[in-house]
Parts: sequence; C-alpha cells; structure tokens
Amino acid sequence: MGCGNLFFTILITFSVALITYNIIISANAPLKQDFPGPSRPSISVDPLIKMPLHRSSSPKKRLFHTAVTASDSVYNTWQCRVMYFWYNKFKDGPQSGMGGFTRILHSGKPDQFMDEIPTFVAQPLPAGMDQGYIVLNRPWAFVQWLEKADIKEDYILMAEPDHIIVKPIPNLATDGYGAAFPFFYIEPKKYETVLRKYFSVEKGPITDIDPIGNSPVIVGKEYLKKIAPTWMNVSLAMKKDPETDKAFGWVLEMYAYAVASALHGVRNILHKEFMIQPPWDKEIGKTYIIHYTYGCDYNMKGELTYGKIGEWRFDKRSYDKVAPPKNLTLPPPGVPESVVTLVKMVNEATASIPNWWS
Repeated sequence: MGCGNLFFTILITFSVALITYNIIISANAPLKQDFPGPSRPSISVDPLIKMPLHRSSSPKKRLFHTAVTASDSVYNTWQCRVMYFWYNKFKDGPQSGMGGFTRILHSGKPDQFMDEIPTFVAQPLPAGMDQGYIVLNRPWAFVQWLEKADIKEDYILMAEPDHIIVKPIPNLATDGYGAAFPFFYIEPKKYETVLRKYFSVEKGPITDIDPIGNSPVIVGKEYLKKIAPTWMNVSLAMKKDPETDKAFGWVLEMYAYAVASALHGVRNILHKEFMIQPPWDKEIGKTYIIHYTYGCDYNMKGELTYGKIGEWRFDKRSYDKVAPPKNLTLPPPGVPESVVTLVKMVNEATASIPNWWS
C-alpha cells in the first residue's frame, strides 16, 4: 500500500512538470497563422484579432465648407459668380481641403442664380435693426445657416464675395485653433478701453483678442456654432453704442467677431499668406486668395495714383449697379503682378460663366 502511494505521487509530479514545460515552450514559440487562399507574403498578425491585409496609412481628410454671405444686389451677385467659378477650378486640386460651398443669401427670398450657386436663403434682420449698416446681416445669416443647414464638413471657411481663390486652399486650422488672416487695422490694444465693454478684465488680457475679422477664417464647425450667436449680439451691442460705433466704423462687425471668438476661448493661428490685397500687395507669392476690396488706379506709365482716378482703373465699386463687361482692358506695363492677375482672372471667369450679363 505504501509503495502504491509513492508511485501515485511520482506520477502526479511528473505530469505537472510535463504540462508546465509545454506551456513555457508554447508561450515562447512564434505564432504562425495561415490565411485561406493563395500564398501571401509574411505579415504581422495580432494573436487575438485578425487585422486587414491592407490598411490605409493616410489620415482622414479634414475638409472645410466654404460659406459666403451676400445680398441679392447685382454688386454682390456678380462677385459671388466669379468667386464660385474659381472655387470650382481649385476645389479638387492637390493639398486642397475644400469641401462644399454655400452662398448664404440674406435677402429672405430666392433669386435666379439658385441653380448656378449652392444657396441657403436666410432672413434679413428686422427693418431698421441694422441701422443702415448692412454688414450686420452677416452674423445673423450665419446663425440661421448653422442652425438649419446639413453641413457635412467639420470645418467652415468664412469667405466674402470679393475673394478670388488663386490655388487650392488646405485646411490651415488645427484642433482647438482657427486659422485667420491678420488685419493691420484691427488693433485691440489701441482700443482696449472700448473693447473692455464687451471683453471684461476677468475674461483675460486684451491680447486674447486676435487682430482678425470673420473672413477669411477657417474654424471648427462646432466652435462656430457657439461663436456665431455671440458675434451677432456683440455686433448689435457695438452698433448701438455711440462710442464704439464711432471708434470702429465700417470694421465694427470685424471687431465683434474677434471679441466673440475670444469670449469662447477660440484663438487663431495667424496666416499672412492667407490672402493679398492689391494694389498694396504687389505679388501673388504663396497666397491663396486675392481680396479686391481696394480700388486700383494707375497712369499709363504703370504708376499708382491711389486717391485719384487713374487713366486705367479697376474698382469693384464701379460695378455696383451693373456687372463688369467681358474682356476688361488689361493694365498697362509696369502694373504689379497682383493687379494683372486679378483682372485676368475676372476676365476668364466672365468669359466662361454661362449667361453673363454682357
């Protein structure tokens, strides 16, 4: 009986040792897992989850939706048609982050260009509320669009009718930061006393207000949904205040956006190359947008005569009641590249857009 117990004990001990040995060997052996079908090159496979044979290493493309606010005036409409023409030219270009496009028409009713340009019809402010400053309709139009439209992209580029895109625009924004153009005439420090009415000391230093307007700006859609109502309310409050209205004048709504962005803690990376403004910026360089807000006046020697109507001129305000004709006269020799490019691009657009006015 004693011998039997001893034999049984030895057998159990040997069996445990053998099982332990096999576990150790298995744990250190390379895992080989075959896939059905033809032979394939060796790949690394997780022992628990089969990974796909081909995985894309490129990150998801961060597209932005371009939005332009406009009235139904001839002045705004011809600019929008030119702008949309060039948007389509560069939308699918290399490095482009350009997604969809919307003209936010704040006239309150459709116009004849709804089929040509993707359009959202917004209601204007109640009569008299803009106090003759029609630009106040811009933040209100954005509030309506952001509330009601189905916007697929995660970012928004706020642009203007008098922007011409000269090459594909990448998404310059990053998580938590917008991307904006710095305007030399937006000076929060200079107007700190006025701005403290809307951005209290408790909110932070005045330098938290970036020297920007609302356009061009690329910003996250969810951020803009929060900023837009504040932008509208600050704009209206600034316009009602005589001191603020006098200080900021026609750029009041730009200051209001900068304040609203700061109030929501959204800072902006400043990109000087975002756009140029002829005639002061003379070369195209690395820019993405030509903003033709200023008149371009030159004599026939190619010399700038700013403040005096030139022998040759291009000024968008010359076409406030009627669209520019096709084939505008090109500037004389010596005029900067930026101005020449601007006129050539307007000419190409008007020659190509069906049913141009003249």
